[in-house]
Amino acid sequence: MNFLTFPRPFREDHDIFRDSVRKFIADEITPHHDQWERDHIVSRDAWLKAGAMGLLLPAAPEEFGGGGGDFGHSAVVIEELSRAGATGPGFALHSDIVAPYILNYGTQAQKDTWLPKMARGEVITAIAMTEPGAGSDLAAIKTQARQDGDEFVINGQKTFITNGHNADLIILVTKTNPDAGRKGVSLFLVETTRSGFSRGRSIEKMGQHAQDTAELFFEDVRVPASNLLGELDKGFSYLMGELAQERLIIALRAVATMEAMHAETLAYTRERQVFGKSVFEFQTAKYRLAEAAAEIAMARSYIDQCLAAHLDRKLTPEIAAAAKLTSTEMQGRLLDIFLQLHGGYGYTREYAIGRAWADARVLRIYGGSSEIMREIISRKL
Repeated sequence: MNFLTFPRPFREDHDIFRDSVRKFIADEITPHHDQWERDHIVSRDAWLKAGAMGLLLPAAPEEFGGGGGDFGHSAVVIEELSRAGATGPGFALHSDIVAPYILNYGTQAQKDTWLPKMARGEVITAIAMTEPGAGSDLAAIKTQARQDGDEFVINGQKTFITNGHNADLIILVTKTNPDAGRKGVSLFLVETTRSGFSRGRSIEKMGQHAQDTAELFFEDVRVPASNLLGELDKGFSYLMGELAQERLIIALRAVATMEAMHAETLAYTRERQVFGKSVFEFQTAKYRLAEAAAEIAMARSYIDQCLAAHLDRKLTPEIAAAAKLTSTEMQGRLLDIFLQLHGGYGYTREYAIGRAWADARVLRIYGGSSEIMREIISRKL
């Protein structure tokens, strides 16, 4: 813990779980992450091992194969992966974005069918919102699901889909009433084995190379009406209801990464010699690192309050937007400073800061861009 921060909102069971998660990452994630970055995908074996160790769906009820914990256990997994620089495993999206949709809006049959397999890592999931012409503006999506008797016929395209190549099951955001705008959006569970479904290229990104990110295509894909998630045309309200947790996840990642990279930079500047003394001994370096420590402590305190509020189900969309906005914008600025203090070595993927700097840039975009976060906050001013 940073000496400038207050005690964190975790219980003893969270701390015990953290020890297990940290060991699992050291044994099963870190040694393979470089290879996954070269492959642009995480091995399915890692998902199965994570499921066996209880890292998947830790907050889901035990009756559905989950860990029976709360979002605090999910936060532990998110933070430890971030501290390790492990951007490949899309565990948080699977466990804390997709699973809650099924838990909160799914039928009993949908929960019984999918959640136990998700918890074991046998089924990998994704959520397909973004399209080539629709990112933060979800009401502008073009993908449609047309009812044909007791089936729906889906046509459209999605892009930038995390877990897209590994996914066995996708929550698909579609228009079921194209003339109704956001009031005509529905969610469907789509198995990737269905005829007419295909995956495009693995998208080459600036960072997060181990995270498989795909284009998805739906050409007359037929799904039974029983694959509708929740009620028809209620999808937009479901999306808005779950976005607060997604934005908190991003904020948790940002702060954990800043803490890890601050520690890395402290160690590097104390060791690196310039003009006969360590970089840290130069006032410009140590003052920048001192200021960064104070800023990160402020961010940590606020994000921990958001986490505590979420554990009490009191996190509002506006507070979540503020958490995401401030933490990701701060992360971008501070990681740039940390990279600068590494000199030329910082601009290589050999050093953790170079990878973290590239991996972090997208956090200001996905989950709702910083511009959208400002719009959400401004509505309450």
